[in-house]
Amino acid sequence: MQGNLYKAFMDLMPGRPLQVGEVTVVDGDVVTVELPGGGIAKARGDAAVGQQVFLRDGVIEGVAPSLPVVLVDV
Repeated sequence: MQGNLYKAFMDLMPGRPLQVGEVTVVDGDVVTVELPGGGIAKARGDAAVGQQVFLRDGVIEGVAPSLPVVLVDV
């Protein structure tokens, strides 16, 4: 097999999920985000209390639109 074995292995791993939640606490550049299922996540970034944000791997990626969230159990 030619190429980088580590890269081939990492390509098999799933990517980090993009999550959405509402900012509940801001403490400097660390915010607490409440996720739709009731979970809590800490993330780094710039946001205001009450904003909906996208977060991935502990970092806020941007502001999310304020749309209704529907949870579906499978």
